[in-house]
Amino acid sequence: MATIASLKQGQRGIIKEFSVDIVPLKLLEMGCLPGNEVALVQTAPFQDPMYLNVNGAHLAIRKETAAQIEIEIISQ
Repeated sequence: MATIASLKQGQRGIIKEFSVDIVPLKLLEMGCLPGNEVALVQTAPFQDPMYLNVNGAHLAIRKETAAQIEIEIISQ
């Protein structure tokens, strides 16, 4: 199972279905929704937080949260 936390820099994926209970409402409002494309831009020095591009919007999320969101990797 691939998650956002397993992305490497430059990789892209499509967000799959997930339980709304595990994702903060703020992320949903910012476009972190099933079917949207996500790409890892960079990570902080200790790999947390992760800086992402979700459908053109840039946001940073904790690795713990990223590990809860399943994706389908579409590019290496």
